[in-house]
Amino acid sequence: MDETWHALRATPIREVRRRAAIVSELTFHPPTTVDAAERFAWDDNGGQSTLWHFLADGRALLLTFGPEADLSVGWDQYAAQEALYGDVPEDLVRLVRDRPASRAAGNVTEVPTGRTIHWASGVFWCDGEQWRVAEGLLDHCDRTGIDPMIGSEFVYCLDVYRFGRDFVTPEAVVADTEHGWYIDADEGDELAAVEEIFARYGDAGRPPGPGA
Repeated sequence: MDETWHALRATPIREVRRRAAIVSELTFHPPTTVDAAERFAWDDNGGQSTLWHFLADGRALLLTFGPEADLSVGWDQYAAQEALYGDVPEDLVRLVRDRPASRAAGNVTEVPTGRTIHWASGVFWCDGEQWRVAEGLLDHCDRTGIDPMIGSEFVYCLDVYRFGRDFVTPEAVVADTEHGWYIDADEGDELAAVEEIFARYGDAGRPPGPGA
């Protein structure tokens, strides 16, 4: 498994949520609520995206998507997409089934019925204690020989969250042009806008140390 996957699993869920929330706001994806879950997103304006859902009990659902990813299915291949969610608890899957599409979350459609499920090349979930790769996705990878981390674009889609590394400070956000931050502020006022977002979610995170 990739070092990014190990870093995510080593990061406390509270810190994962904090980073997801900050990145969501920095990239003009206002945090929303889906049923009882908090929802955060990111996209690179080129088709790749990340979607998070966090429940109060510590469980979470993470989707990654790339239109050219090896694990991406066709827009009308509902059964194939549904299969990638195999073994994810039903109450988590309900958060992405028959929901409106958005910039960060397209839908795969079951043509005869019109039912939809969010388009994802990667499906991951946290049971409250540890992150897991959906068994349906792993089964597909076993049959096809596709690497789940590469085929899902997991590494690319999570790079912006810097798991395993110091999270960006407000100053670093303003200076960072690699990830295409879109700060909603007048020129010269970007730092104050970013500081306000960070203040709402706490201090910049650090990689967890031993015993964290």
